[in-house]
Amino acid sequence: MKSLKKTRRIQVIAVAVVALVVSTGLIGYAMRDGINFFRAPSQIVAEPPAPNETFRIGGLVEEGSLKRGEGETISFAVTDGGATVPVVYTGVLPDLFGENQGMVGTGRYINGVFEASEILAKHDESYMPKEVTDALKEQGVYRDPDGEDTSS
Repeated sequence: MKSLKKTRRIQVIAVAVVALVVSTGLIGYAMRDGINFFRAPSQIVAEPPAPNETFRIGGLVEEGSLKRGEGETISFAVTDGGATVPVVYTGVLPDLFGENQGMVGTGRYINGVFEASEILAKHDESYMPKEVTDALKEQGVYRDPDGEDTSS
């Protein structure tokens, strides 16, 4: 009788371990597309990501680079002061989107162009995403909302 109980206990433990491993694998598989890393233009130019990798890019929209194409296609360049990456987006831009303004885009880097699927713009006079602020400070071109140069 003890042998049967011991065998059942081992079987239950083995099934529980297999279920735990399978559920952990399924969670990891489901989350693989939900994790988007942030990259500054300088990081993208230094180490271009794979074309199938979705990530976020942030910086300032370069002055004079905003061009509207046919339909809803828009192209512009985003910079962090150290490098510039061309961006193509098809869709409606946020109302506050403009040149020399902070932005964050989600998409893929294909053939030297960031193809954005989503564009976010700053929401008021003083807001800029933390990642963008950090990248601009790293390049020495960040200016605080009061207009003071904090780059030195």
